[in-house]
Formats: sequence, structure tokens, C-alpha cells
Amino acid sequence: MKSATPGFHIWLELGRVSNLPTVWSNVLAGAVLAGAAWQMEALAAALGALTLFYLGGMYLNDACDANIDARERANRPIPRGDIDRLTVALIGATMLGLGALVLFLCRVEAGVTGLALIAAILGYDWWHKRIGWSPLLMGACRLLTYVTAALAFNATLGEALLWGALGLTCHVVGLTYAARQEAYDRLGAVWPLGVMAIPVVVMIVAMLTGPFPSLLALCLWIAYLAWCGRCLWLLFRRAPGDVPRAVVGLIAAISLYDATLMASLDANLPALLAAGAFIATLALQRVTSGT
Repeated sequence: MKSATPGFHIWLELGRVSNLPTVWSNVLAGAVLAGAAWQMEALAAALGALTLFYLGGMYLNDACDANIDARERANRPIPRGDIDRLTVALIGATMLGLGALVLFLCRVEAGVTGLALIAAILGYDWWHKRIGWSPLLMGACRLLTYVTAALAFNATLGEALLWGALGLTCHVVGLTYAARQEAYDRLGAVWPLGVMAIPVVVMIVAMLTGPFPSLLALCLWIAYLAWCGRCLWLLFRRAPGDVPRAVVGLIAAISLYDATLMASLDANLPALLAAGAFIATLALQRVTSGT
């Protein structure tokens, strides 16, 4: 007999909390790439608001997909009967609203881009199973995470931030395309994954045009190449279970991308924190699913 109150693990599963460290490294990267001066108030606001956006988006994703999950992923909390769809939707919407309020209290500009981010989140949650170009919406979510974090610090949206956001978007578009096939544990056409070459180029340009490339930046870049290469190999091999393993691995690699860009600007401490976020994501994915 099920408990009337969902257990704590249900809330973690709904929020895919294992991937939260990648959001936190995005916040650091957005601030560093924009050349922001560190302010604890702005850092707390950006981390808090974007955490709420991520969790709210994940909750609403499950609420929107409840009928599809009942057919394809019956092990998710709503199809299992652990919690009802309306409750999940209300909690998700509340988190998005609270996140927007935090950003407006921090900076009006950050609040405005936060609303754009909410629109991208809602668009993805509602349409991602219905349209073929939904990976672009997920890419827009991460791009706006960079921009919102930078504006929370009242920083300028310069070339470094915009090029970095482009590379991040392309990485996320590629992994989201792969994730669309996860329920079937297979991968269809592979050519859309070519977009993942763009973040590699962005990182090379960042190292060549920034300060003299440090050993840390080079090591992080190599780690990104090796890890993403492993994930792509899993996708091409297409053995049972390979697609889910590749997808969660590529999600974790978001933090390696952030770390490399920050190290290329000699922001070594934030870069190391982002590298730690990569490790933390992999560890947490063993506790609760990242997809």
C-alpha cells in the first residue's frame, strides 16, 4: 500500500536533481564570460532562481508527459501513481514564479530574460514530443541561463559570453536530439550530432584568443573531448542501454565545457568548481536518474 505522502526520493526523481550541478556551473560561466565583478547577492540570486527554473521545468515536463510516459516510461512517478499530475504541475509552476520574482528583485534586466527563459522552458515541456526541432528550445534554455546569470551580476553581454553561449547551445541541441531516442534505446540519423563540433571549435578559439592557454584549460579541453568522444561512441555502437548512458554522460559534460571556457580566461577557481560539478553530476546520477 502506497504512502499518502510522496517520499523524498520522489521529489528528487521528479526534479532530476542529479543534473543540477550543470546549472550551477552555467551560472559561474555566465558571470565569468561576461567579466562580472563578484557579488554574493547576485550570485545567490542567480543560483537560487536558476535552480528553481530547472526544478520547475523538470516537474512540468513530467506533468506534460504524463500520458506519454504511461505508455513509454511507466516507471516515472506519475504513471506509477506516487503523485498526481495536478500536484506536480502546481509545484512546478510555483517554482518558476518564485524564480522570476527573485530575478526581478535582483535586477530588472535579469527578470526580463528570466521570463524569456520561462517561455523557452514551457515551450519545450509542451512541444518537445510533438515537434522535431524541440532540441533548439532546450538549447535556448541553456543559452538564456548564461545570459540571465550575467545580467543578474549587471554585466555586459560581450562577445566572449555570446560565443560561449552559442557553443553551449550546440552541445545541448546535440544531446537533446539523442535524448529524444532514449525511450526506444536507439538512435536514428546521426548527422544532427555534427552540431557538437561547434563547442569544440568555440573552446579552441577561446584558448587562442584569451590569455596564454593554461595547462588547466588544455587539460579540461582534452577531458571534454575524451568524455564526449566516449559518449558519442556509445551512441554509434547502439548496444542495449547505450543511448541512456550516452545522454546522461553528455549532460554531465556541460560542466566540463563551462570549466574549459573559464580556465581559458584564467578564472581557475570557478573552472575547478565547474570541473567538480561534472564529477558531482556523475556521482548523483548513480543516486537518481538524470533523464
